[in-house]
Amino acid sequence: MPEAPKEPQKPSNYSVSENNKKKLEFIEDVTKNADDVQKRVLAEILSRNAHVEYLKRHGLNGCTDRDTFKQIMPVIGYEDILPDINRIANGDKSPILCSDPISEFLTSSGTSAGERKVMPTIEEELERRSLLYSLLMPVMSQFVPGLDKGKGMYFLFIKCETKTPGGLLARPVLTSYYKSSHFKERPYDPYTNYTSPNETILCPDSYQSMYSQMLCGLYQNKEVLRVGAVFASGFIRAIRFLEKHWTLLCHDIRTGSVNPLITDPSIREVVTLIIKPDPGLADFIESECEKNSWQGIITRIWPNTKYIDVIVTGTMSQYIPTLDYYSNGLPLVCTMYASSECYFGVNLKPLCKPSEVSYTLIPNMCYYEFLPVSRNNGISNSIAMPKSLNEKEQQELVDLVDVKLGHEYELVVTTYAGLYRYRVGDVLCVAGFKNNAPQFNFICRKNVVLSIDTDKTDEVELQNAVKNAITHLMPFDARLTEYTSYADTTKIPGHYVLYWELSQNGSTPIPPSVFEDCCLTVEESLDAVYRQNRFFEAIGPLEIKIVENGTFDKLMDYAISLGASINQYKTPRCVTFAPIVELLNSKVVSSFFSPKCPKWTTPGLKQWSNIN
Repeated sequence: MPEAPKEPQKPSNYSVSENNKKKLEFIEDVTKNADDVQKRVLAEILSRNAHVEYLKRHGLNGCTDRDTFKQIMPVIGYEDILPDINRIANGDKSPILCSDPISEFLTSSGTSAGERKVMPTIEEELERRSLLYSLLMPVMSQFVPGLDKGKGMYFLFIKCETKTPGGLLARPVLTSYYKSSHFKERPYDPYTNYTSPNETILCPDSYQSMYSQMLCGLYQNKEVLRVGAVFASGFIRAIRFLEKHWTLLCHDIRTGSVNPLITDPSIREVVTLIIKPDPGLADFIESECEKNSWQGIITRIWPNTKYIDVIVTGTMSQYIPTLDYYSNGLPLVCTMYASSECYFGVNLKPLCKPSEVSYTLIPNMCYYEFLPVSRNNGISNSIAMPKSLNEKEQQELVDLVDVKLGHEYELVVTTYAGLYRYRVGDVLCVAGFKNNAPQFNFICRKNVVLSIDTDKTDEVELQNAVKNAITHLMPFDARLTEYTSYADTTKIPGHYVLYWELSQNGSTPIPPSVFEDCCLTVEESLDAVYRQNRFFEAIGPLEIKIVENGTFDKLMDYAISLGASINQYKTPRCVTFAPIVELLNSKVVSSFFSPKCPKWTTPGLKQWSNIN
């Protein structure tokens, strides 16, 4: 008979308070000496990689001086290094970008030419990610004591992997971390005591993973002190899963069994060792779930929960009202700021309002630079991203300690893994300082106009998708005169809405099936990340709403009444302002949804084989 899963043993000399103190002292030290740390980081990166092809190609020739680096090295985007990335992916093991071997590629939710970007990484980066994770709970414990006395119910998942022709794995950064020994064999830490056993997190079947994690979380409901997921959308998806499956989950708790649909043997074994028959708990959960209202369901079922740990900045802010409804207004905590390129910073005031979240960039994670951003206060947050910067723009980049309060910047990084002056694509605003290190509000992802989950659809992509779709209207002598879009998250899952104003010269009515074909064509034209989210029901079917003629003239009139210039006005390709959405919805004459899920196969670059 196998034994129940055991948590890592607490070392005899382990002290929560002493460990927290050391981590907080570390933050204090690196933020006080931010510029010295930054100089050291850049010198380390350049000296380690002095002989790599990329640096030699640009004439750096082993120099580690910061001023020389900034004079010689260009500021780049993904397309600039894609040829080098493809060489590595195809098996070239020479030191192209980095002297350390590239251990794998990290797939970004941002896209290029309809596919995921892939970022090279090295084994050592796992240590830096682990370091940033280790700072989160010592910070949080300053504001919410006693978190080491219970468990966290986090819904964590792995995603599909691909392999490059050269044999390197390509996978999301969190999948890489969860599958690493840093996570699977983590030493004792009361703050990484989760209700979900590793086996449930590492199951590639999303249904079995969600079901088993929810089952374990329900069974240990009194021990749960904090709940969360990576993104707000993911946590809401878990609550909606509970809404659909609570009868099955209650049956398992009542009988101490695991539903036959859970076929993964490692999950069945570990969950069976946790779940014992508990009719009283099953009755309690059943009585809460069968009530008409699900308001406050989180605090009703998990009564000791102190906060929800999810990302609600940027486009995820659209989920705040739903989270407030389900939790009766529990604090929404955003703990860290990271990307596939690098992990960056932590929130030192985690109980602040979501609208006030700022991240302190940790100076030893990478070398930071900041490109000043000038934005127009339009309806859309889209910001144009030129492929390369001219000499004057490159000279405008400032260092970490030289940014100015209230100013907006685009983040540019140089990493240990071989990215040099790379434009991440995030726009940040300086909100304050921790000692000499700046704190930033996340403003937006450059160019993104629509996002529901991990999808990021930009204006060009949307334009191309609409262009493909309107070919279905040609046989009816109809044309699209104007359009805009909206990310509707009033229901879960959220979905894209396109508002179309048409001009039709022909007399034949356009059948509903044609508009449904338009919906599907738009979806088929969007990138692999969007289609994957549709496939796994993280995004609902796309909707086209036909509005009456003259609607977009009224939209322009409204914008001008708010102060827009009639000479400079252009139709926004995405709207978020509630009065504008209401105006558009008041003019809808018909509505159509995509009839089926768009095709989705391999989640990586097209030429790479799926290995799951």
